[in-house]
Amino acid sequence: MATYECTKCGMSVNATCAKCNSPLQNDNLSLGDGKKVQISKCPNEHGKIKSPLCCGQDMTCTA
Repeated sequence: MATYECTKCGMSVNATCAKCNSPLQNDNLSLGDGKKVQISKCPNEHGKIKSPLCCGQDMTCTA
């Protein structure tokens, strides 16, 4: 399971898919301009979300 942690305050988050209850997996989404965005995705292809925010910044994944 992907664990996201705030480098500023130390809060951490684990996430699961509400449709199948599977742990979300850390991944990257490539944008058209060559940039990459960190995302969490369902291993059963139910969708993906942008990584969570805390203290006004993206949380980093430790998994």
